[in-house]
Amino acid sequence: MNREATKARTYRGRIAPTPSGYLHLGHGSTFRIAMDRTREAGGVLVYRTEDLDQSRCRPEFVEAAMRDLRDFGLSWEEGPDVGGSFGPYVQSQRMSHYLDAWRKLHASGRIYPCSKSRKDVRGALSAPHADDSDPVFSPELRPPEGTGSDATSPGSMNWRFRVPDGKTLSFEDGRCGPCSYLAGKDFGDFLVWRKDGFPSYELAVAVDDVAMEITEAVRGEDLLKSTARQILIYETLGVQAPDFYHCELVLDAEGRRLAKRTGATRLSESDVAG
Repeated sequence: MNREATKARTYRGRIAPTPSGYLHLGHGSTFRIAMDRTREAGGVLVYRTEDLDQSRCRPEFVEAAMRDLRDFGLSWEEGPDVGGSFGPYVQSQRMSHYLDAWRKLHASGRIYPCSKSRKDVRGALSAPHADDSDPVFSPELRPPEGTGSDATSPGSMNWRFRVPDGKTLSFEDGRCGPCSYLAGKDFGDFLVWRKDGFPSYELAVAVDDVAMEITEAVRGEDLLKSTARQILIYETLGVQAPDFYHCELVLDAEGRRLAKRTGATRLSESDVAG
């Protein structure tokens, strides 16, 4: 990344909730940091709804997120507004942008269709993994070079990015400092398109941050490894990545990361809300 070029542009930050449940204090903390960094830089804060998981996302959570964040003291200059439409930055309304990116990745030869399940990945004898939720895709599961080259659309298949094994992906994080991950060891071939017809988180976020001219992506430190994956997407698309700032995670009394799926207290019900 050319950090000097980034600094020369107007700062543009973003908050990007996923409406799959009510926001908790961890979300509020990260989004407040995003807002504060935008204000300090005299920039513009963009609101984006990341609603591509159609099985879990609900309109009521979209409305609740905006209401809870405003009650938490946040404001933004671009995106959805209460009482009207959900605004211009809603991922499920941006499919043409993701398809364009898929076509470019496909033309590069770096992606391929893949029928392997998470169970298959875990079951590969040579597949190392950092934890049960993040198995590293083993090279032995890859199809031959050129598989899927005649495809004209993603179809109803998963598509993975073939990572350059042994390549070091390095970046300077605004809070964590220098970060490096080794492709093929720290992470393997990753999804860029899902068989349900939607892009993966990695692809959609990269495409949107470029299109919305985001200069710094503020998010939780649990996404540091995702940044390394996304850098590969940025490089392949031939576009500049934003700067990154990964926030410290908010933990519960047992030292676990707050999560919607574990019933973390809703942001509006926390002691610091309002």
